[in-house]
Amino acid sequence: MKIYIGSTNPTKVEAVKKVFANDDVLSVEVESKVAAQPFSDEETLEGAVNRARECAVMKKSELGIGLEGGVMEIEGDLFLCNWGALVDQKENVYRASGARIPLPDEISEGLQTGRELGELMDAYAEKANVSKHEGAIGIFTNSVIKREEMFSHVVKLLKGQWEHDQKEHPSS
Repeated sequence: MKIYIGSTNPTKVEAVKKVFANDDVLSVEVESKVAAQPFSDEETLEGAVNRARECAVMKKSELGIGLEGGVMEIEGDLFLCNWGALVDQKENVYRASGARIPLPDEISEGLQTGRELGELMDAYAEKANVSKHEGAIGIFTNSVIKREEMFSHVVKLLKGQWEHDQKEHPSS
């Protein structure tokens, strides 16, 4: 099966390759059509769905997958959030979300000024390209959970939903 993921970020690509290990997984850069730093569950999910749809249509793949990281607010605190979407050839859309952790005040304050999480994390961790490696989740969990693993969980949720639907409705 041919699967396109709407990102060239290695953590996202590797997450899809691990979950769809027996399939042909290809990455392509597509637009999320949301802000570079999504600020709600709705906006983050919209970005993931847009990426998945672009892949499914543009490359005529059997499955298109979009993964998007963002932040969302609960009771005045900003939390890391992540969403994924899978679109099949029949244009069915499957959605899933993953881990959430609160972000420290200094990161939240930087985000409120319009800076992106990736840029803030590089400065905070004194490393380059944190978003392409352990991610904010890795930094703030002492590498107990890394970004690829977080996205792998979301991709497993997507794959499981899609497989269940295929089993229940093979011709739909």
